[in-house]
Amino acid sequence: MSLKTSASSFISKIEVFRVPPRWLFVRIETADGFVGWGESTLEGHTEAIEGAFADLAQRFLGWDADGIEDIWQTAYRARFYRGGPVLMSALSGLDIALWDIKGKKLGVPVWQLLGGKVRDRVRVYGWIGGDHPSAVREAARNAKSKDSLL
Repeated sequence: MSLKTSASSFISKIEVFRVPPRWLFVRIETADGFVGWGESTLEGHTEAIEGAFADLAQRFLGWDADGIEDIWQTAYRARFYRGGPVLMSALSGLDIALWDIKGKKLGVPVWQLLGGKVRDRVRVYGWIGGDHPSAVREAARNAKSKDSLL
């Protein structure tokens, strides 16, 4: 269990939320009011991830949310079988949510906690769609007219 200090933020609630068509988000709340969000999608295996979170919640309620590495190592190594896409997807969301809490608690963005920015711009994927070919064509024109680098 994580080392307890006077500044500890104990995990009081772990919830999962399905967002159609394929996403699964986790919300972690601490006893002192901090909330962190993470994403744990593994397409086609939502129920399995929810089951993994039921186990993780049972194990980590009451733990110090600041002990991110301790929680991660315990979740990964404390059982006979390690890894796999289900556990790793759940653990990914848990990890993201804990870093979100730490950033909020310290008043800094998570990217600063993880070592800082490495670029000022990044190429991104932009989805287009529509109900009719003409709508798709118009969406493609609009996307093409925008700068593809942020």
